[in-house]
Amino acid sequence: MPIRRCGAHRSQVSHSSGTKLSYGYGAMNVSRSGYRVFSANSTAACVELAKKITEDVNTAIMELLVMTYALKTSCAKNIIGVIPYFPYSKQCKMRKRGSIVCKLLASMLAKAGLTHIITMDLHQKEIQGFFSCPVDNLRASPFLIQYIQEEIPDYRNAVIVAKSPSAAKRAQSYAERLRLGLAVIHGVAHASEADMADGRQSPPAMRTPVGQTGLELPRRIAIIVDDIIDNVEDFVAAAELLKERGAYKIYIMATHGLLSAEAPTRIEESAIDEVVVTNTIPHELQKLQCPKIKTVDVSMILAEAIRRIHNGESMAYLTAFCMCQNAVDLQGIWFGHHRSPMFTSMQ
Repeated sequence: MPIRRCGAHRSQVSHSSGTKLSYGYGAMNVSRSGYRVFSANSTAACVELAKKITEDVNTAIMELLVMTYALKTSCAKNIIGVIPYFPYSKQCKMRKRGSIVCKLLASMLAKAGLTHIITMDLHQKEIQGFFSCPVDNLRASPFLIQYIQEEIPDYRNAVIVAKSPSAAKRAQSYAERLRLGLAVIHGVAHASEADMADGRQSPPAMRTPVGQTGLELPRRIAIIVDDIIDNVEDFVAAAELLKERGAYKIYIMATHGLLSAEAPTRIEESAIDEVVVTNTIPHELQKLQCPKIKTVDVSMILAEAIRRIHNGESMAYLTAFCMCQNAVDLQGIWFGHHRSPMFTSMQ
């Protein structure tokens, strides 16, 4: 049977300029944790939960579980969780006799009643296998690539840098799409002590000082690429090394800007010129502390994902978008191939 709207007024997925998607919604604890419950009149009752992870991540998770279960017991046919940053995503590997917290959280969300999850740039794509429900892992790289092309002067003189071998694959993707050179910083054992004690490193990783690389960057721009920036010590050390090697400007591109503890202060005092992150996590306070932090809006692709899932349309177009050169190509996919009304309200 049709489901009633959860609110009498209308809203949008993101408060950024321009309406991406608007339809009825209800709010729960908005002032504290930014909870939004979206629903629409339809024969197949469908509810979307958009959760903004805040500083109190455990409270945010518990509220999400409670609300999901409440919707499940209210006989909602589909409950879609929109979680741009999936918490505990770094804890996705077994270390010694520890627990895989990411797997636990995935099981809890599925048990609570989520039937579909929309997220962005999981730390490891294999995390999708932890879920018993479909997961759409969207990419923020087209938006960051567009920022590089439009906001970084003389970006053709840049080099994409991976601060560790583990980040090389992501950096290679950026370098290929921008047609730029690629550099990987070696010289530090990046496996944790727990991993080495567990026998995962065979032979054991050798610890050598940072800077054992022959790369020289005379008058070049260095762009460090990663998925999460939280503890900035590694980024600051990489920036100092790149400065020594001749880079005159250093940018950091990351999807999720956790920027916890003293990260803004360390960035402000470092050789880093600019840190560019998306708005998957709120960081207004950090931007006030450090003007070097810039934000890229990714609400467009999240709004389109919600609209497509709600209307039963294919997600293949958004998958193709993730391989685009930049976010401008997204409108060609929407309007050129599918010609679907992106800015219309859900009815």
